[in-house]
Amino acid sequence: MRSRTAAYFQTEKARIEVIPMIDIMMFLLVFFIMITINAIVGSGIALELPKSKTPQPLRDTTITVGVKKEGALYVNSKALSPDEFTARLREAKEKGGKVEVVIAGDREVPLQKLLDVMDLVRAEDINSVGIAASKNPETAGAAAPAQKPR
Repeated sequence: MRSRTAAYFQTEKARIEVIPMIDIMMFLLVFFIMITINAIVGSGIALELPKSKTPQPLRDTTITVGVKKEGALYVNSKALSPDEFTARLREAKEKGGKVEVVIAGDREVPLQKLLDVMDLVRAEDINSVGIAASKNPETAGAAAPAQKPR
């Protein structure tokens, strides 16, 4: 007669557990989707930012507002009217602390629309305002092209 412990350590056939592999694959899928989303943090919308040779990394800001080409304002993927945006700025200011605003305008947004948003922010006596830009990979770190002698 066999003992119980001997039966416990014997295996009939090796098995590959599929459920943990499915969990891992789902985690990787979600991870790569989140990485590849081209959205500005805070605005919640995909924008094609203008390029700059000397952009600085975004700090943690209180409010990031996205401005689409047609002039629509977005904060946390929610479209806001100028009055709603102003109310949101007042609310953030009343909570206390320093309010910092980053304006992320699409590449095709006219300068006047960005200035209109900046005027809304400054009308609420908030002076910490920045404009988001992405790094221009073609010109980043590249020296001026050398001229050939004639």
